[in-house]
Amino acid sequence: MLALLLFALLTVVQREVSDATPAPTTEQHPAGPPWRHGQPDARFVLTFYADLECPFCKDYYPGLKSWIGQQADVSLQWHHLPLAAHEPVASALASMAECAGETGGHGAFFDAIGWLYQHTRSGGQGLPEGRRFPGLTPALRDCLDSERPQAVVRTQAEQGTHAGITATPSLRLEDRQSGRSLLLQGPVEGDALLSAMDLLMGDAPDTAPAHAAGLSAIEDGDMPR
Repeated sequence: MLALLLFALLTVVQREVSDATPAPTTEQHPAGPPWRHGQPDARFVLTFYADLECPFCKDYYPGLKSWIGQQADVSLQWHHLPLAAHEPVASALASMAECAGETGGHGAFFDAIGWLYQHTRSGGQGLPEGRRFPGLTPALRDCLDSERPQAVVRTQAEQGTHAGITATPSLRLEDRQSGRSLLLQGPVEGDALLSAMDLLMGDAPDTAPAHAAGLSAIEDGDMPR
């Protein structure tokens, strides 16, 4: 079924000019995956566990990416966590983003994430019929025809589940200087993220529970605020 979905995506993908031409960027992060956005030397890494068919991720992502762009000490790292309720579409869209990254680098990956969230109907419905993903190249087509993107998505999903992360959106904030990390569940606003950064920089244990930042656990699946 996943292969059929990828084939369907390919049939509607063609080269076209995107609505806004992104500014040129210089690759500074190590080659992905994982894909990173923000300052490569940032002290904090915020890993975003997300599903491209998750409606709450869709609503949360633009503000999160904008917030990251305003921070000198935080970079964003993407982690695929397609939910079973949204399959097989969630993994198919994740594969599309992976191939954008493979062929175009970190900036192209996050451009694809933004485009997919903007156009997907969410909840496992995928893109509207006939909607065209911009910028098909022979290299991107070759990537989609391979097993590489699906392998990355499966591996990241398994890693997330093994770490006990079964709902989206979820965030893990890591202080690379101290090695401490904090799991934050649900869409977390900038003020709470800054508080979590302060917590990790303080005299806290090596790991801190989510409730330490005033957050509470939510049931598996999509996380409303």
